[in-house]
Amino acid sequence: MPRILTDEQQDLINAVSEFCRRECGTKEQRDKLTVNGQEPHNQRLYTTMAELGWLGILIPEEYGGAGLGMTELCLFLEETAYGRAPISGFATTIIAAASYQKFGTEEQKRVVLDGVVRGRIEAISMSEPGAGSDVAALACRADRVDGGYLLNGQKTWCSNAHIADHILLIARTSKEDSKHKGLTQFMLPTDIDGLQISGIETMGGREVNDLYLTDCFVPDSAVVGTPGKAWTQLTAGLNLERMILGAMMLGVARRAFDDTVDYVRNRDQFGQPIGTFQTLKHRIADMATELECARLLLSDVATAIDANPGMVFPREASMVKLKCTELAKHVALEGMQMMGGYGYATEFGMEALLRSAVVSTVYGGTSEIQRDIIGKTYGL
Repeated sequence: MPRILTDEQQDLINAVSEFCRRECGTKEQRDKLTVNGQEPHNQRLYTTMAELGWLGILIPEEYGGAGLGMTELCLFLEETAYGRAPISGFATTIIAAASYQKFGTEEQKRVVLDGVVRGRIEAISMSEPGAGSDVAALACRADRVDGGYLLNGQKTWCSNAHIADHILLIARTSKEDSKHKGLTQFMLPTDIDGLQISGIETMGGREVNDLYLTDCFVPDSAVVGTPGKAWTQLTAGLNLERMILGAMMLGVARRAFDDTVDYVRNRDQFGQPIGTFQTLKHRIADMATELECARLLLSDVATAIDANPGMVFPREASMVKLKCTELAKHVALEGMQMMGGYGYATEFGMEALLRSAVVSTVYGGTSEIQRDIIGKTYGL
């Protein structure tokens, strides 16, 4: 189905698509950029995108950005994911930047938002060994001392901390009657004394980290927003996080689908292309239909967010995250099945798309958590 886009939006898609084809369109190029898949973020490529003005899509013009909306951000994310651009640092950067933009001091905004536009990386840290889906159960402490706070504890699954300038870290500053109270956000430089960043080896390469904090001192000026109100601040950013992940995975799903269609069109067995067999043809038709449904959902919710700044869309944003991530996993699995042994071969890339898709149903709130949120919006 043709997209209804403005000329500027179509120009953005065309430019990003051409850039990805030129810079990372072949497996050889991607292997070189990612050290054979071990480094999912390439800073040289990322800096080039910054110079083209793409990383500041959502950043206000007063801080050097383009001041565009959720729709343009989603188009950019979808197209870079489809083009398999190794810029894994962008998602956490824009999520963290949005929190600074809403709740940070003017100095924090100048430092972070200007850095985003120039191609710097930001990270955000919530999860702990005992606080995953139940984020509010975190126990990392920030104890009040003269002039600031001392941070102690462990964080885990912190994406891009090893390449970031700062970590937007959530810690407990007081014990309250509710676990959702007494949490505070801090702007933590990654070179601060007492912070150890330790990489976690995963099948997706070097992306996530354990953080160990031992008497890390941060001044009062490091507090982002209101002390004790981090949970409210976090919920204000849920639209953005879920839309980002949904847009990225729609791009992955589209890429897996197109690669699968290309394969079944050209793979002959029993004297004809395997895509002409009804069993595969119907599965292709089902996936194509689901992709259109996901695209329309993402587009409609992005449009609603742009039309209603400041409103939170918990049901719709969770639907986007749930639909797009589960669809990406389904399409990549179907692609691997239809490609047979070639689906498992690194030469063809379907296995890499599957790895990206599977983990997307876990991070940023699992599919089970998204279903629970959606159900609650119906009073259940």
